[in-house]
Amino acid sequence: MSDQKFATNALHAGHDVTVNGGTRAVPIYQSTAYVFNNSDHAANLFSLAEFGNIYTRINNPTNDILEQRLAALEGGIASVVCSSGTGAINTALLVLLKAGDHIVASNSLYGGTYNLFSVTLPRLGITTTFVDPSDPSNFGKAVQDNTRAFFVESLGNPKLDVLDLKAISKEAKAAQVPFIVDNTVASPALLNPIEHGANIVIHSLTKYINGNGTALGGAIIDAGTFDWANGKFPEFTEPSPGYHGLVYHDALGPAAFIAKVRIEGLRDHGACLSPFNAFQIIQGLETLEVRMKKHSENALALAHWLEGRDEVTWVNYPGLESSKYKKLSDEYLPNGQSSIVTFGVKGGFESSKKIADETKVFSLLANIGDTKSLIIHPASTTHQQLDEAEQESTGVTKDLIRLSVGLENLEDLKSDLEQAFAGI
Repeated sequence: MSDQKFATNALHAGHDVTVNGGTRAVPIYQSTAYVFNNSDHAANLFSLAEFGNIYTRINNPTNDILEQRLAALEGGIASVVCSSGTGAINTALLVLLKAGDHIVASNSLYGGTYNLFSVTLPRLGITTTFVDPSDPSNFGKAVQDNTRAFFVESLGNPKLDVLDLKAISKEAKAAQVPFIVDNTVASPALLNPIEHGANIVIHSLTKYINGNGTALGGAIIDAGTFDWANGKFPEFTEPSPGYHGLVYHDALGPAAFIAKVRIEGLRDHGACLSPFNAFQIIQGLETLEVRMKKHSENALALAHWLEGRDEVTWVNYPGLESSKYKKLSDEYLPNGQSSIVTFGVKGGFESSKKIADETKVFSLLANIGDTKSLIIHPASTTHQQLDEAEQESTGVTKDLIRLSVGLENLEDLKSDLEQAFAGI
């Protein structure tokens, strides 16, 4: 269905009703394991001589439909779904990297991802250099002999910096390393990083793709465009002791990475998605394009309104004419800039916390991408584990309030913020 348009693929890709009992809705295959025809059939499955279901930690028919659909929407050759967005990042990196390897990453990452790169991965011998992504040449300047990946967010959370993906991808090509892009905030409805040079795309499916705050999930999508035989990744060109001497690149070619993610990453790290959550995420995915359009419309209108408020000292949204990312936004996000708006208020840290406490329609919680509007004060919550310099590099100031603007009536959202402003 690769020749179909986005909305059609979001509803149909990956689901062949003739092999799923004629069900119009995607069924939930709530089974941990699958019966083999005989011992030879089982042996063929385990040796990869034949494709089929073995155990839901590795693959599942419901998950498979979601994986095919995500690959179609992002323009990849295949994908693997995981238990969460963080599970997807971890699985992708631990399949790709080993002790002694190095990552060059944007410094404007979500706080949990920043902490993973700066604290947890170094305990495994994997280090990261964080760079200012506003100058794409910074990535090339940070490359070391042991650099094995570039990692960025296409639209930073909560910095909302729009990255020049094409320019960064050129730096990745020059360094002969895969370019990994977390596309969670933009979603495939607004941006396809593979079109701009990304080799691997990551999603927290928990956010916009699920869209209603009911299911955790993550995804790894492989563009199938990276040369794993360039000499820097012997794990793909030498016999794998974990799979009977299989040489991934020889056997699987462009799909070498995503196959390794499934048969080693899911098998050994276990961050698999439950079929029930896959089913819930599919329900959200079906309406993604419509929702992202409304999210973006509401967010832009609310950002304009905030710019006119006396209580507000600054507003950040890529769609605003005042945004320093407006030019890049026009290039990479012409159909909308997603739902996150950040702003500061007079009174700084304490006033910002109080506004987050006082809203009634906006819910105070640690999530984004819900159909309901959400609010949080990152400096005291999601980014509190970072020191002040790290917070500033990720775009978090003491007064920053992050909104995830939902699908409610815009006037009700304005009224809610107005009554919260009255408290300061």
